[in-house]
Amino acid sequence: MSGPRHWDPEGRHHGGTPTYPWRMAPCGLFTRRQLRARGLRPGGQPVAGQVMWRSRFGGTRPAYLYRLDHAKPVRPMTEARAAALAKANAARRTCRACGRVAGYVLPAHLGTCLPCADGAALAA
Repeated sequence: MSGPRHWDPEGRHHGGTPTYPWRMAPCGLFTRRQLRARGLRPGGQPVAGQVMWRSRFGGTRPAYLYRLDHAKPVRPMTEARAAALAKANAARRTCRACGRVAGYVLPAHLGTCLPCADGAALAA
């Protein structure tokens, strides 16, 4: 029953930001993800509203909304940006302990590849 609790189109209870329940945002307002699916980005515009829902972990979660008519096209990928992204992704797959490039993104909580993590666990 998150409907009435999050219905605040004037923004009186949520710091001046118009707030709507999940799936009840008015036409013309979209989340970043929805804009991206259309090849757009917010482009520096202020938040026009928010959608709120109850989280399964307790509390509420917001998703900010932006106006479609003020959105700008996504910037094209340049060669330099593509190279920087490839370098960052390679670093996420390289083990700090043995230097091997794994075929997967290394778990952040381990910081190493799985064989190195297993070896450290056996040594302890």
